[in-house]
Order: sequence, then structure tokens, then C-alpha cells
Amino acid sequence: MLLHLFFSLFVFFTLIDNGNAGVTSSFVRKEFPAVDIPLDNEVFAVPKGYNAPQQVHITQGDYEGKSVIVSWVTPDKPGSSEVRYGLSKGKYDFTAKGSFTNYTFYTYKSGYIHKCFLNGLQYDTKYYYEIGNGDSARNFWFETPPKVDPDASYTFGIIGDLGQTYNSLSTLQHYMSSGAKSVLFVGDLSYADRYKYHDVGVRWDSWGRFVEPSTAYQPWIWNTGNHEIEYMPYMGEVTMFKSYLYRYPTPYQASNSTSPLWYSIRRASAHIIVLSTYSPFVKYTPQWKWLREEFKNIDREKTPWLIVLMHVPIYNSNVAHFMEGESMRSVFEAWFIEHKVDVIFAGHVHAYERSYRISNIHFNISSGDPYPVPDETAPVYITVGDGGNKEGLAARFRDPQPDYSAFRESSYGHSTLEIKNRTHAFYHWNRNDDGKKVKIDSFVLHNLYWSGTESSPEKVETKSSPFTHFKQSFNCTTVRTYFCNLLSN
Repeated sequence: MLLHLFFSLFVFFTLIDNGNAGVTSSFVRKEFPAVDIPLDNEVFAVPKGYNAPQQVHITQGDYEGKSVIVSWVTPDKPGSSEVRYGLSKGKYDFTAKGSFTNYTFYTYKSGYIHKCFLNGLQYDTKYYYEIGNGDSARNFWFETPPKVDPDASYTFGIIGDLGQTYNSLSTLQHYMSSGAKSVLFVGDLSYADRYKYHDVGVRWDSWGRFVEPSTAYQPWIWNTGNHEIEYMPYMGEVTMFKSYLYRYPTPYQASNSTSPLWYSIRRASAHIIVLSTYSPFVKYTPQWKWLREEFKNIDREKTPWLIVLMHVPIYNSNVAHFMEGESMRSVFEAWFIEHKVDVIFAGHVHAYERSYRISNIHFNISSGDPYPVPDETAPVYITVGDGGNKEGLAARFRDPQPDYSAFRESSYGHSTLEIKNRTHAFYHWNRNDDGKKVKIDSFVLHNLYWSGTESSPEKVETKSSPFTHFKQSFNCTTVRTYFCNLLSN
């Protein structure tokens, strides 16, 4: 009997230490084919009134969250670039004056793109605002974040690779019912580059109207993906990110960035860093130098949560885009660990995947472990490139599932990160289950800066993986010692 007990314990600890406890979901998507919604659908409707503002969207306008950038398009003539705003609906005590521009893309000529800064706002306050004039005026509102504070609670939504299909609509509607206050967007907005010639610009316009029910009321923190590059020499368009840069301003100068494509903001208790995968980032490039300096500006006593957004995932076990993030990993991963980044969100792969806390910083070609290893000082890596675009899902995962992968599923959906205080946040990934919103993957995220020597930075609550919860919630050496002492007695 004693021999049997020893054998059972041997198998038990082997599974804990070496087994692959990650989960590959068996869910298979059935409905909503990956086709763009027709342009005559009501979700793309042009607002009523001559030259009425459309494609309204807001984003944070400064470093601390007391400013908002309001952007919109007037299709026929410039009109007014003024924003009237105040604390009561219909009563606008303040006015801000903005500017406008436009651009051409092949034979397409954009409408007049307006940008206006609303500065000196109060924290944690609801503002009502109006743009346009006369019968064409339109009214919206937004809420400013709490004052920057280590225990400020706040909920972010995370969306990537959205597009404008029926699946995209499902993701957008589900997100809007989530209760989140703003979106961390990890790149690939409209997928307009899937079209040619004049239709590229048309599909940028339709996407701007498509997301307006959210973007006009909540700040979306923008990042770019490969579908924003739009390098199209066959029609004479070789200026990369042209459409995006005209349409979607970012507060890059507030964080001393030299490009709108990478920047940083503070919001509530979070410090958010946006990186550009498709801009130079190796040593001594502008983005590399900026990030090195930005890490010095992070004060975890004020903003304990450190979040990084990028487009291409560093850790990915899908067949699609496998190893594409390796170059950025080799440049930045050591910095992420040194500065205790809590979580890194990426897109690009049209599926969902979450990693354990792991790192691969020891391998240097000639020595060191060449494989990712558990590392409680490393970020959690989460891929949410599952917004719903017309390219469809990335349905093939590599087999076997690597040890660093905690949960993966080829589905559409969105995530939420609910920060409770300086030490804990709740994370959920929500699947668009053939039109229904279903919470599938969830865990408690422990802050790396404030968690100190906790044995586990997160306790997994994935309902498909009770063993994973056990594996991350216990220290194997401690448990083994306990059983050995028990047997010796």
C-alpha cells in the first residue's frame, strides 16, 4: 500500500510540475459568415440634416485624463469646428474651437475631418457636448475618469481586429452592454484596405459611422495594426498609415513621443503604453528611445497598473502569424519584466489566447534555456484579435498546446479588465456565442508591483480548467514537502 501511495504521489507531482494544464476550447463557430455588412444597412446610416457631423469619436487628449480630443467629419463643406459643452444636457457653458483638414486617397476625397481639444476638465464628471449647427447639430456626452490615484477603480474594454461584419456588430453590441468605461483598442480598425481604389475611403467612412454609438460617448485608446499601413503602390499610395493618421488623432505629444503611433497615458490607476509593431523599434530608433525614457516616468505609487498595447502578440500558439512577434520580444521583453508590466494585450491573430506568467529572456544563442519558463515577475500575455473582421477566424492552433498557453479558443469576442484597487483586477473574456454574449475565460489579476511575494500573480477561474486553477494557486515544492513529512511520520 505504501508503494502504491508513493507511485500515486509521483504521478501527481509530475502532472503539476510538467503537465500541460492549458485548455484548448472545442467550441466551433456556426453562424454569421465573415462578410462585410452591405453599405445600405442601417448601421452605416448617415445622420439626418445637411452636412451633419458624422463618424464622431473621442479619445483621451492629455497625459493625466483631464482632456478629451473630439473628432468628426462633415461631408459637404467644412462647417464649424467648434464644440459646445457643459455639465447639463442642453446647457453648454463652455466652447472650444478646433481645426479641420482633409485628404485624398487615389480618387477618393475625404470629408472635412475636424479635431477639437477640450482641456481643463474635471475628473469623474459627466459632460454633455454639441457639434454642428442648426438642424444638423448633434448632441452626445462622455464621462471623465477618476483622478489619478492608486486605488481608483476603473473598467476597460479590450477589442482588436474589429472590421465591419455582422460578427463585428455582435462584438460591438456586446461590449456596449459590458459596463466598461473606455476601450483599449489593439489595432486593425476598419479593414478598408481589403478594398481597392475609391472604395478604400468609402469603407473608412462606413466604419466611422458603424462604431459611433460607442466612440462618440467613450474614449477609445487607439493603436495601429497591419491593416492601417495601406501601402498600395499599384494606385500610387505609398504613404503608410495615411488614412489612420488623418482620422484618428492621439495625445502622443503629451508623453513626449515623436509619433502619433506610439504614446502613453495615465487613466485612473493605470499607466497605459501603446507600441507600434509596424514602426522601427530596435535599439536607438525613436520608438526604442522613447520607451526607455517613458519607463522612467512611470510612478507605480500613483498608477500601480502597467498595461502595454501592441498589435502582434509576443506569445502565440496559433498557426496564423506564429513567431511574428519574436523580434519585438527580443528587444522589449527584458524591459517588460524589469518594470513589472502587469498585462500585455495584442491582436493580429483572429482568435483568443491567454498565457501564464512566463518569460524567455535567458536564451542568448549560445547558452540559457531556449524555451519560455514560468516567471512570476513577467506579464500575462493576452491575444484578443477576435473582433470579427471579414478575414474570418484563425481556426488552427499548434498541437500540442505549449506549456505557456493557459487558454485558447478560435471565436469572436471582447475582453474587460475591471480594476478594483491597487492590488487586484478582474479579467473576463466574453465569447460571441453565435450571437449571444457568454463569459468563458476569467481570472483575478494580481498587481505585480503591489503583490510583493505572493506565490501566484493570478488565480485562474477559467470554468473549463479547474486543474489550471489548482496548478497556479499552490506552490508545488511546499505541497511536496508536506506530503513527504507526512509519510516520514
